[in-house]
Amino acid sequence: MDFSSLKENLQVIDNSSLVDKVEANLVDLLQRRKLRVGDSIPKEMELAESLGVSRTVVREALTRLKLMGLLESRKKKGAFITSPDIFSIIKKSMNPVMLDQETLKEIFEIRLVLEIGMGDFIFNRIKKEDIEELREIVSQEPAQTDTLTFRTEHEIAFHGKLYEITGNDTLKKFQKMLLPIFDYVQQSELIKKPATIKKYVSHKGLVDTIENGSPELFRNAMRNHLENYFARLFD
Repeated sequence: MDFSSLKENLQVIDNSSLVDKVEANLVDLLQRRKLRVGDSIPKEMELAESLGVSRTVVREALTRLKLMGLLESRKKKGAFITSPDIFSIIKKSMNPVMLDQETLKEIFEIRLVLEIGMGDFIFNRIKKEDIEELREIVSQEPAQTDTLTFRTEHEIAFHGKLYEITGNDTLKKFQKMLLPIFDYVQQSELIKKPATIKKYVSHKGLVDTIENGSPELFRNAMRNHLENYFARLFD
């Protein structure tokens, strides 16, 4: 038998697709066993036998889960479930030049939604010293900012403080990740340039609303504050 011709006609098996399936099965298995952070997972050999694949395939799938932050290895103790730092994973792909235009616009819109919706958290968690700090930030801005476009440093300082006041660390991390993309889209051709700058609620106006208003009034004020961004998206 001429094995050389047979070898030429054989196709290489796509091992990566098998690893993908094993990875999905492992996640499903961990969920079905209701394992929690800190729980150990079965050994490689046990997993290989249960899934009907080689230890090499299982090992590669486990490596992926470790890179995702779902698992961690402990010397002489095996692998354990961990709580992943989801933002460290997402951050690697949050580079404006690596994302398509539609994704960039949608991320731009996410920040607008977040800032309109943070009112209740701010009103429930703000302290007197936070008001004073917001007033200090506003004092460093140019006059009549209700008709001017804010410079980037003023936006970061003021809105960053609002995210801090919410007391939500995950929200603060997300905001920092959104800033470069928000700035990139704002300066790009992805959204329309406004023909005229409309009057809107200034940072000072937002502070006044926080000090004397309500979450509902804040949501309305923030929506008005962001009016020029919405105008560039919809007008």
